[in-house]
Amino acid sequence: MKLRRKHSKSVTLCLLALSGVLGVSSVTAQTLISEVLYDAAGTDNGTTFVELYGTPGEMLDGMLLEGVNGADGNVYTSIALSGVIPADGVFVIGDDSGDGTTLVGNADLILNVDFQNGPDSVVLRNTDGILDALGYGDFTGGVFAGEGDAAPDVAAGFSLARVNSVFDTDDNLVDFAALEVPTPGSVPVSAVPLPPAALLFLSGITGMVGVARRRS
Repeated sequence: MKLRRKHSKSVTLCLLALSGVLGVSSVTAQTLISEVLYDAAGTDNGTTFVELYGTPGEMLDGMLLEGVNGADGNVYTSIALSGVIPADGVFVIGDDSGDGTTLVGNADLILNVDFQNGPDSVVLRNTDGILDALGYGDFTGGVFAGEGDAAPDVAAGFSLARVNSVFDTDDNLVDFAALEVPTPGSVPVSAVPLPPAALLFLSGITGMVGVARRRS
């Protein structure tokens, strides 16, 4: 049984968005981890997921999702991906219930993606190396395999979602925030071309409230 620790919902979501946007100078073009639900409110079987965001048409064959144990740094699971990122840029990997089905909506691929509670890390890599990594929890005395500072280990039923899917500051604490209601298949993105640096303040706010819905 997974250990569950209660955390209050973040009340600084917009501040995280602003700091994340202001702290980066360019848009990423590579595939990123955009949302992870690793501890469902009930059973994890068939309900957890990993969402990726990337360039439409990009092949995922050859990419791996790895779970890295925060206690010793060992890779406890390595999951081979396949498929193509669809036109909306959002690719959802839903956890396998055990019979090839999943309860995760909008799933593009069904695999065993039930990652451990924190402190742990989820790493996305290809044959060239690490593309993205999300570490969550308190890594005091442990092994952190994420980026920058760790994101919080959120309560059961909450997901960790990238504040703005097209930005990566290489700092998990800045880039990710807790979502009380997970959103597999939709991500917060800017609906307009990137503004000058002076207007990025506003884009951080609108990015949190503007949700690009998945193709119908």
